[in-house]
Amino acid sequence: MDTDRSDPGYRAWLSEAVRKVQADACRSADTHLLSFPLPAEWGIDLYLKDESTHPTGSLKHRLARSLFLYALCSGWIRPGRPVIEASSGSTAVSEAYFAQLIGVEFIAVMPATTSREKMRLIELQGGRCHLVDDPRTVYEVSAELAAESGGHYLDQFTYAERATDWRGNNNIAESVYQQLRRERHPEPAWIVATAGTGGTSATIARYVHYMQYDTRVCVPDPENSCFYAGWTTGDPEAACDSASRIEGIGRPRMEPSFVPGAIDRMMKVPDAATVAAVRVLERVMGRRAGGSTGTGLWSALTIVAEMRAAGETGSVVTLICDAGDRYLDKYYSDAWLAEQGLDIEPYRGALDHLLATGAWPGTPAA
Repeated sequence: MDTDRSDPGYRAWLSEAVRKVQADACRSADTHLLSFPLPAEWGIDLYLKDESTHPTGSLKHRLARSLFLYALCSGWIRPGRPVIEASSGSTAVSEAYFAQLIGVEFIAVMPATTSREKMRLIELQGGRCHLVDDPRTVYEVSAELAAESGGHYLDQFTYAERATDWRGNNNIAESVYQQLRRERHPEPAWIVATAGTGGTSATIARYVHYMQYDTRVCVPDPENSCFYAGWTTGDPEAACDSASRIEGIGRPRMEPSFVPGAIDRMMKVPDAATVAAVRVLERVMGRRAGGSTGTGLWSALTIVAEMRAAGETGSVVTLICDAGDRYLDKYYSDAWLAEQGLDIEPYRGALDHLLATGAWPGTPAA
């Protein structure tokens, strides 16, 4: 039987649940905008917004908070009924946190290949992992579990772009511009954001257009993902049969929350280049980050090289999406690289050359 939404007990529960989720935001400080070391004479500044410092350790903390508020205020989450999500890990970690905060059960439906550390983190937050062998079935299995249990399927891939207030209200885009206001290039030439749901790139791009900034938004895509193909061909039915090796980004279908018309550019990034970039980040800044950060950093440095070649100055912003300690058995494991057949050395060499000269190997330095 459905909960009577006029029932005083339900209304009191709902009010308290919303208060708890909003209180989490009040307790959370803004994330740092870190400066990546480039020669000052280049006239180009590169920044990384460190989203790994959220309470649940990733960019997805913002999304999970927004999804819970959206679902609570829509009357979809009910006391005593589970919340279910299709997630490869980081979103589920954050959603498990909010489910525990308001006292409801959480079930994450995820590919069996998800890192064991992410599963441990979900369980640490009180969640339960439901593993599937075929990553393409996570949507259907999540919906089935919700129907069987009377719970709610959060469906981040549909609601990510609409649950977040892209006009401001301290979203990630507004935060970036506030933090840059005293820098020498306060309006970035480019913001680079990878896509899993597509919600972050949609929020950033919409905010840029709304505020009438001249910033361009680039979305890099890993191997085994259909976003790039769908964007370049304009095909909303684009698909990919293989699962992305870069956890948290890349999808087998064009997700409803990916808004291709809002962004300016996409890049296809080899997985070996992604891993090379996270390892260079660790060497240069002493920070281990997840694979999605490497995909974004490779693309951001590509843009830096293009700006150098064109004699342009300005700033470029990308994201540290989560910390690398969740992936020690993957992107920081030489055994995993060998198993996957990934040779990162040519890409690491190219990055070293770029950081030393401002140009990719084989192209003239500016």
